[in-house]
Amino acid sequence: MVVKSGGVGAAEEGAAGAAVRRWVEAGGGRLVLDGGLATELEAHGADLNDPLWSAKCILSSPHLIRKVHLDYIEAGANIIITASYQATIQGFQSKGFSKEQSENLLTKSVEIAHEAREMFLKQHSDQSTPMHRPILVAASIGSYGAYLADGSEYSGDYGEAGTLEFLKDFHRRRLQVLAEARPDLIAFETIPNKLEAQAYVELLEECNISIPSWFSFNSKDGVHVVSGDSLIECATIANSCAKVGAVGINCTPPRFIHSLILTIRKVTDKPILIYPNSGERYDGEKKEWVVTYSISNHY
Repeated sequence: MVVKSGGVGAAEEGAAGAAVRRWVEAGGGRLVLDGGLATELEAHGADLNDPLWSAKCILSSPHLIRKVHLDYIEAGANIIITASYQATIQGFQSKGFSKEQSENLLTKSVEIAHEAREMFLKQHSDQSTPMHRPILVAASIGSYGAYLADGSEYSGDYGEAGTLEFLKDFHRRRLQVLAEARPDLIAFETIPNKLEAQAYVELLEECNISIPSWFSFNSKDGVHVVSGDSLIECATIANSCAKVGAVGINCTPPRFIHSLILTIRKVTDKPILIYPNSGERYDGEKKEWVVTYSISNHY
């Protein structure tokens, strides 16, 4: 996560943006996010072939999640992102859990990250030089498409479910539960269209969420988000909300990142965060990442 100078949108920053800037300054001008959670879980033997994806490990192997969080902190990460990206109340209920049990599992995702941070701090408490770098927990909220587990988070096409009120109803209680678990940040990740971004903005206001959030979009061409909506329009929606402290890009080929940063900076002065993928494309039918080749946009 980096801060760049500029004068656009400062009035909309609010307390969330100020909090993120303080953390960035404490980190020496930038904050380092962790890396892929699912990749590391699989490297430790986890089977994620499930609609819950990495959230499956909240049920089956929370110790692996804790270990991956701790490994990333040890490697220098300032922000660890919880295993709740594909964790939803509806998804857990489809596995036979009650609403209360499902909410507890969401809470557990944040608790696991808190435990990893406390383990790290305890292990380093006897150092002669106090540790001043920020170590923050970001509660992940994936899109409605992530819950569907059909690849629509990479298209933004929700069909008849693509209404503002439907998306707000789907995300509302999940957002409240994760916020009540007291993460440092709430990460709205891989947002595929402007409608879902608007739903998040309205929920943050309606639910009176005080925890700083970030909005992270995914792009298919360096200009638009994956639905075809303009990235400028999406970033403008994020900038309009004082509860959003940073705006950025994730799960996007690295070759598009530079132009996307410049595009976002046109409409906001909030900190920008970037965490691209390896350049592959998700095949929703095969449910796997495939290598793509391009003869343009190479640096």
